[in-house]
Amino acid sequence: MISNRRKISAAPVYSAGALSLLFIFVMTVLSARETSLRQEMIEAARLMARAETTVRDCRMAKGIPADDRADPNRTGLIGLETSPITTSLGNLAAKRTTANPAFAALIVSLLDEAGVRRGDTVALGASSSFPGLIVGTLSAAKVMGLKPVAISSLGASEWGANNPAFNWLDMDNCLRTAGLLDFRPAALAIGGDEDVGRDMDPAGRALLAARIEQSGVFFIEKPDLEANVGERLRLYEAGARGRPIRAFINIGGSWANIGTNAEVLKLKPGLLGGVYNPAQNERGVLQEMATRKIPVIHLLNVRGLCARYGLPWDPKPLPKPGEGGIYGRAAGRGRLPAILSGVFIALLVAVLSVLLMGRAPADPSAISSLDGVQYRHRRAGQGPS
Repeated sequence: MISNRRKISAAPVYSAGALSLLFIFVMTVLSARETSLRQEMIEAARLMARAETTVRDCRMAKGIPADDRADPNRTGLIGLETSPITTSLGNLAAKRTTANPAFAALIVSLLDEAGVRRGDTVALGASSSFPGLIVGTLSAAKVMGLKPVAISSLGASEWGANNPAFNWLDMDNCLRTAGLLDFRPAALAIGGDEDVGRDMDPAGRALLAARIEQSGVFFIEKPDLEANVGERLRLYEAGARGRPIRAFINIGGSWANIGTNAEVLKLKPGLLGGVYNPAQNERGVLQEMATRKIPVIHLLNVRGLCARYGLPWDPKPLPKPGEGGIYGRAAGRGRLPAILSGVFIALLVAVLSVLLMGRAPADPSAISSLDGVQYRHRRAGQGPS
């Protein structure tokens, strides 16, 4: 019998099968990763919620109950409107917003997006203006199995950890004693203007200096920005013990962390894509880390954070861990599954096109000729052999 089609090659068929199996494998791995990430986000939020309960109980044990008007969710993280250790103005609603345990979930997601993985070292530079963000970051670090090297300043803006009788050092000690967040800081500073509290009440400065000395933690006292930043970088490297620093998390607007160039105020909060590089004498730790190609997570401008990542502003009551759109960031780790699906479809179409071309007749003129031969043979009562 005379064939009018080419011999079909098995290669495209095998290629399509292999491509499909590879796609299924990759999507299965991604799905497992998404499930794991979502679970870590929920666990971090739960840990932050427990930490808040612990802080509140510590306050009450010291005879400092939570202020139901300023802190209706009774988190224990809201301070005073003003005090001797207050550094600047602050927004009460912003401070309450950052007590939402969903911020711990957000930080897990941002660290994962930055490429941070279990066992990695991260650097943390924090102002005590946002104790909720510090607790959220440490909760995320513990759940993810990270090694945080933290430097905190004890001065705080209004409604932050600015209660002289229960400041961030008291909260930190409480959480470590309870075994919830047992990360000892690498160093402490007074904070405020020039990182030595020049904008603070003299009695407040003296109080914080005495508390730092009593703690036995390294005390940073350098009003020169370049020297201060250099000291902090040295401490981060020493704390990392030869391991690479995989991310830097900045909390608040510390002079030493964000520097003095006004361009820093234009940065979007969250995981930064790029940072303006000012003159050396204006650069904070944030810019230095970015210059070293270390991912930076910038936790300032709370309203901007809420708008960018879909978190509620000043919620009452606080959402329960697992509730809210923020946990959808695990499934949308973004566009990668959609991109891979598109690539798979395009490749599969290309392979099938090759397969179909292989099944097509080799030459249109040969079709006509063969058909004619067959027709003549049938007219003669003969079949093609």
